[in-house]
Amino acid sequence: MTIAKSVLLFVLAAVAEIGGAWLIWQAVREGRPWWLAGLGIMALGAYGFIAALQPDAHFGRVLASYGGIFIAGSLAWGILVDGFRPDRWDLAGAAIALAGVAVIMYAPRSSA
Repeated sequence: MTIAKSVLLFVLAAVAEIGGAWLIWQAVREGRPWWLAGLGIMALGAYGFIAALQPDAHFGRVLASYGGIFIAGSLAWGILVDGFRPDRWDLAGAAIALAGVAVIMYAPRSSA
C-alpha cells in the first residue's frame, strides 16, 4: 500500500508541476491569456504540497526520485497534450530515469 500511495503522489505531483509549467509556457511563449500563468503558479504551488505528502521522510530521496518521474511525465505530457513524438533516445532516457526512481525510492533498506 505504501508503494501504491507513493506512486499516486508522484503522478499527482507530476500533473501539478508539469501542468503548471505548461500553463505558464502557454501564456509566455504562445501568446495565450496571462491569467493562465496565474493558474500555472497555483499549480506549481500545489506540486510542492503534494510532494511533501510522500511517505518517505527524506527530502533528498523524494526529490531525487521525483526527477525521474518528471522526465517521464514531461514526455508523456508532450505526447498527450502537444502532439510530441519522442524518439527511441527519449524513451530510453525515460526508462533509465524510471529505473533510477525504482532503485532510489523503493529498494529494500535496513532500518539501521
